[in-house]
Amino acid sequence: MKSFAAIAAALLMLGATSAANAKGCIKGAVVGGVAGHYAGHHGVLGAAAGCLYGRHQAKEQEQQQDKQQQQQSQVNGQGKL
Repeated sequence: MKSFAAIAAALLMLGATSAANAKGCIKGAVVGGVAGHYAGHHGVLGAAAGCLYGRHQAKEQEQQQDKQQQQQSQVNGQGKL
């Protein structure tokens, strides 16, 4: 029960951060917290690791989408010549 309270407190603190920094963090923190809890009562550590991993994945996905948009705009720009 203590780890659930710690996870809830961590999520509240994460909710106070800006939306750009929290993208992917909340989902990762929830999954990591649950996994950490069942893997030896390390829910807070799992939530922190999950948050970092979620942010990393969200950033990579955003960069990939930007790259695809740039490629599409180059193709569309060349087709109009």
